[in-house]
Amino acid sequence: MARVVSVNISEKKGEQKHPVPEIRLKLRHGIIGDAHAGDWHRQVSLLAEESVDTMRRPDLPLFPGAFAENIDTEGICLQTLPLGTCLRIGDTVVEVTQIGKECPGDCAIRKAAGTCVMPTEGIFAVVRREGTVRPGDLISILEG
Repeated sequence: MARVVSVNISEKKGEQKHPVPEIRLKLRHGIIGDAHAGDWHRQVSLLAEESVDTMRRPDLPLFPGAFAENIDTEGICLQTLPLGTCLRIGDTVVEVTQIGKECPGDCAIRKAAGTCVMPTEGIFAVVRREGTVRPGDLISILEG
């Protein structure tokens, strides 16, 4: 069963995100208090722990939010979801709008590891139903 592992925000752009007890999703905005919120197609970012695990090594500590993701998940293969897929996360609903992204060339993880999973395995979504997301919340794919 898919679930939320961590929820993360950053108050300023250019900073790594840090875990918080919960995030509040708002229509046409994204995550209240997150620097990347706004009325655009990348309101919420998600990354699977399974993807992060492929990069873990003793000399590269990877904590929640290290890839600038808002929601860390487990038990769901995010990068295989088609655009337009809706996910119920806790009492919220988000719609997948983008798979992957180009990372800045000076990304700390890319510098340290030589690669990064966010460009190919992270996903982005817009809020379709407002609410609160917390670690432990279940994630399900809504059938269209």
